[in-house]
Amino acid sequence: MNEFSRTELLLGTEGVDKLRNSSIAVFGVGGVGSFTVEALVRSGVGNISIIDDDKVCLTNINRQLIATRKTIGKNKVEVMRDRILEINPKVNVEIHQTFYGKDNADEFDLSKYDYIVDAIDTVSSKLMLIERAKKCNTPIISSMGAGNKLDPTKFQVTDIYKTSICPLARAMRSELRKRGIDSLKVVYSQEPALKPIENEEDNCNTKCVCPPGTQRKCTARRQIPGSVAFVPSVVGLIIAGEVIKDIIEF
Repeated sequence: MNEFSRTELLLGTEGVDKLRNSSIAVFGVGGVGSFTVEALVRSGVGNISIIDDDKVCLTNINRQLIATRKTIGKNKVEVMRDRILEINPKVNVEIHQTFYGKDNADEFDLSKYDYIVDAIDTVSSKLMLIERAKKCNTPIISSMGAGNKLDPTKFQVTDIYKTSICPLARAMRSELRKRGIDSLKVVYSQEPALKPIENEEDNCNTKCVCPPGTQRKCTARRQIPGSVAFVPSVVGLIIAGEVIKDIIEF
C-alpha cells in the first residue's frame, strides 16, 4: 500500500511507472497552472519543472491554489515547490523564477521534457514556447482564455484550428498559421467573455496591491480580467488529465 495505490487501480503498474519516470514542465503557476501542477504531482509524476516570475498577491487568493495569507509576497515557484514536496518528497522539482520570453528562451532545453504545459497569459511568450516545443517534437498543451468566464462546463479539449468564440484562440490561430504550425492541443471555452464590472474604488489598474519586487504589476496591463475559483481550477485539472492520459497512452 502506498500513496498512489488508488491511482494504480485505474492506471495499472505500468502507467504509474510511466508517470513516475516522466518529466513535465509547467510554464505559469497561477490560477490554471497551480492546479495543473498539483494534479500532476498527486497523480505520481516524478519530475516537474515550474516556471513563473510572479509573487503571490492578495488578489490571487480568490482562485490560485498556492495563495493564502501566509504566502502573500512570496515567489510562486518557491511556494509551489514547497507544496509539491509536502505531497510527495520524492519528486524532483526544478524551479525557475523568471518570465519566459525572447531574452531567456534559449536557456530552456525543451527537448528534455516528456510534456509541456503552457499556462502563460502573454501571447508573445505563448507563441514562442509553442513554436520551440514543436521544433523539438515535445508534446505541448495550451490553455486559452480562462478570464471573464463563469461557466466551467463550457470548456473543451480540441485542436486550436477547431476553436470558436474565444478571442485568444482566434489570435493564436492567426499567428500559429503564419509560423507554419498546423496543430496544437488546447483547452478553451465556448462561453462568450463577460465584461468586467468596473469599480474605481477597487481597481487593480490604478490601485495595484502587488507585493514589492513584482516585475509585471497590474498597472502595466491594459485590462485586468475578472476571475473566480471554479473556472481556472477546472481548466488546470482538465489539462493535467490530458497530460496524464497522453503519457500513459490511455
